[in-house]
Amino acid sequence: MSKENLRKKLINLRKTKFSQQSISVIQFKRILKKLNLKKKINIGGYYPINSEIGCLDILEELEKNNFKISLPVTKKNYDMDFYEWSFQDSLKVGYQGIPEPNTKKKVFPDILIIPLVGFDNNKFRLGYGGGFYDRYIVKLSNLKNVLTFGFAFSFQKIKKIPINNFDQKLDFIFTNKGIIK
Repeated sequence: MSKENLRKKLINLRKTKFSQQSISVIQFKRILKKLNLKKKINIGGYYPINSEIGCLDILEELEKNNFKISLPVTKKNYDMDFYEWSFQDSLKVGYQGIPEPNTKKKVFPDILIIPLVGFDNNKFRLGYGGGFYDRYIVKLSNLKNVLTFGFAFSFQKIKKIPINNFDQKLDFIFTNKGIIK
């Protein structure tokens, strides 16, 4: 099945099976503790849209525990950067209809939390097809070490994601039912 057809099928499945479930905050914090991360690191999250699994409760808890939070701002040239954000800050709607920070303090996250359309056991992801996250992971990896965490519902898992040379493998995938390390 082509990526485009697979993407459509998985997005429709997500819409029909969507629930308010999210990733366990306790589970996520436990992994961060095992990784022995410092509290001053920056976590790049996302604002969930289109029936994506939620991550805002995790970001809010991390911010309460003195982690720095950032969200992406997408650009028309398939480029993306992350900007500092706090739950006390307002958001604006970006050109793709996604809420994004009003602030313009660009940051380079130490951890990226990435929404998934689909994923496999090899920790490859299927996104919306623009390549924003794949490009950003490469760009960020050229500047520093970054850990990538994909977030999805367990039903978004498929046997094998078709990949090409540009697709970036993730470090972890979290679902509402467990973790792929």
